[in-house]
Amino acid sequence: MITMTEVAAQTGINRMTLSKIANHPGYSTVTDNLDKLCDYFACRLEQLAEHLPNLKPADDDGVGDAQK
Repeated sequence: MITMTEVAAQTGINRMTLSKIANHPGYSTVTDNLDKLCDYFACRLEQLAEHLPNLKPADDDGVGDAQK
């Protein structure tokens, strides 16, 4: 098992930032951090992260903007 401390030491990304990326869906980070993580894990971005649509509350018609 790889620890946050190990990843932080190898990538130069702050451990608190890594924790936020891992534990808070939708957390916004800089692309440099994503590049470093892809390099560290030897993976593609889509294997590391997923797009979460910005869903707005439903309007009077009951349909959110992302569903229109």
